[in-house]
Amino acid sequence: MFCLPQQESTTPTTCTGSASTQDMESGYGDGLQGECLRKPDQTQPKLYGVGDPTATFSSDSSCLSSRGRVIKWFWDSAEEGYRTYHMDEYDEDKNPSGIINLGTSENKLCFDLLSWRLTQGDMLHVEPSLLQYPDWRGHLFLREEVAKFLSFYCKSPAPLKPENVVVLNGCASLFSALATVLCEAGEALLIPTPYYGAITQHIYLYGNVRLAYVYLDSKVTGLNTRPFQLTVEKLEMALQGVSSEGVKVKGLILINPQNPLGDVYSPEELQDFLRFAMRHKLHVIMDEVYMLSVFEESLGYRSVLSLERLPDPQRTHVMWATSKDFGMSGLRFGVLYTENQHVATAVASLCRYHGLSGLVQHQMAQLLRDHDWISQVYLPENHARLKAAHTYVSEELRALGIPFVSRGAGFFIWVDLRKYLCKGTFEEEALLWRQFLDNKVLLSSGKTFECKEPGWFRVVFSDKENRLRLGMQRMRQVLEGQSQVVEDASPCHTQEPQSQPR
Repeated sequence: MFCLPQQESTTPTTCTGSASTQDMESGYGDGLQGECLRKPDQTQPKLYGVGDPTATFSSDSSCLSSRGRVIKWFWDSAEEGYRTYHMDEYDEDKNPSGIINLGTSENKLCFDLLSWRLTQGDMLHVEPSLLQYPDWRGHLFLREEVAKFLSFYCKSPAPLKPENVVVLNGCASLFSALATVLCEAGEALLIPTPYYGAITQHIYLYGNVRLAYVYLDSKVTGLNTRPFQLTVEKLEMALQGVSSEGVKVKGLILINPQNPLGDVYSPEELQDFLRFAMRHKLHVIMDEVYMLSVFEESLGYRSVLSLERLPDPQRTHVMWATSKDFGMSGLRFGVLYTENQHVATAVASLCRYHGLSGLVQHQMAQLLRDHDWISQVYLPENHARLKAAHTYVSEELRALGIPFVSRGAGFFIWVDLRKYLCKGTFEEEALLWRQFLDNKVLLSSGKTFECKEPGWFRVVFSDKENRLRLGMQRMRQVLEGQSQVVEDASPCHTQEPQSQPR
């Protein structure tokens, strides 16, 4: 396990998009003087866009329906790195030359704590009702525990109600269900970029719903601004632009804490975004799947459920899961909290396809009610381990002179590798991604998060020390070689991406 340094700087680094990295009082710069190789683009920045998930679609699967061909194409085109990793997964003893996965956002630091808790006697229980069809919203005993859990850890001003809870097998299913019941086919949901790229699949494959992008950039324009900062002005401009192209926007997706930026929205920002949505009669889908993975207390994270009064509670829908905060991505447990009973009932109807077994529901109820273990054992140790791993990777990046964005939430650091691209294109970004994979380290590139600036990568740090050290060593090898390529101004080749972030 990593050891925390006695004095650790909590001030992360970022490239501001100017000629050099600046020491910003906003909390992003740490004095790292990394030079950017290109001048900022002087053309008019693109403020919005509408996703076309099948723009490059092609298929020879004649035995499938048109929908089936699109679904298969998504798997073939977007999962390459993830599939490659599973065919050549690193193992210290069995496959030491295998791929280190720093691309998939999973917490692999606390298996010892979780395995102990999940094998206690209260978890091992069977009764007839657990083996029979449940209420599709989830067993009442579980929804009661979820309501109590969210009330306590989200610090809601009033107790949350179990009738507003729906449980299903993960947030991927929840995104899919919400998009299907809130939007007509061809309509769109507004989302700031960069964002967790798999949402594209989640909302499109069943509901044929698209994403409308609010493009953010890394430029810092003042002391009170930060890289990739979302504002109401940017939301208004994007909504106006998308609507002018004839695309109907039905809602807004906000991820808080944000993936891949590791950022959090302040209560004031949340209220501003919610009021924007209310003015335009937009649903708001709040993804708070990392809410208990904020390891820098100074961030002051606030759940939307902690706000005294929601501007439009009937159009505000909150999701959470155990996949991230409890390191259980393979268990598949997700939660929707909404006061809109029409939405809750429609999503619950789809839970017959996305439900949880009764035995898992019992286990989750036992886990969520154990506030003593969660608050006194699990969360403090989990935060300490996340902070130590984050510190190690941050220091490695600083040693390489690499700017990055990370504020102390989530499992990842948003890394600026633009200086390793000769011409600053997405083709070069894809080639660099391929070089990492060929050198047996899997990362997620900015294109898969719809980042409009080529050269950004997400690096996941929530892994064991031996794998992190080897992964960073392999990254360093690639970057040292690429530095020489840039320095020599050698021709840069292109190659198609890539791996879908998870």
